[in-house]
Amino acid sequence: MSNRKLGRKSAQRKAMLRDLTTDLIINETIVTTEARAKEVRSTVEKMITLGKRGDLHARRQAAAYVRNEIAIKDFNEETETFPTALQKLFNDLATRYEGRNGGYTRILKVEPRRGDAAPMAIIELV
Repeated sequence: MSNRKLGRKSAQRKAMLRDLTTDLIINETIVTTEARAKEVRSTVEKMITLGKRGDLHARRQAAAYVRNEIAIKDFNEETETFPTALQKLFNDLATRYEGRNGGYTRILKVEPRRGDAAPMAIIELV
């Protein structure tokens, strides 16, 4: 399997992709470089597919990859609970993309980053 190295060692690269995947699940849109956006697209689509499966094995596979972060935007005032990124993946995103077979993300190119002129992109959930 040929992946982009992104100028990092394998452990650093895996940690960065896990963080970006978790951030995209929580915020539903992030701004990053084009190369990172293209790499994180595959991991996010795999996680949403696991969320759509919804069984215990899929939940454990997703929990092994997605960080245990709180989705503060989705605070429920009635029960005063903070859902995690994993709960948002299996409850909200899985139901949203129930009738869709792949293609859960969109990458939009924006102007280069100031400083090093790296090509930037916005990756968002459709």
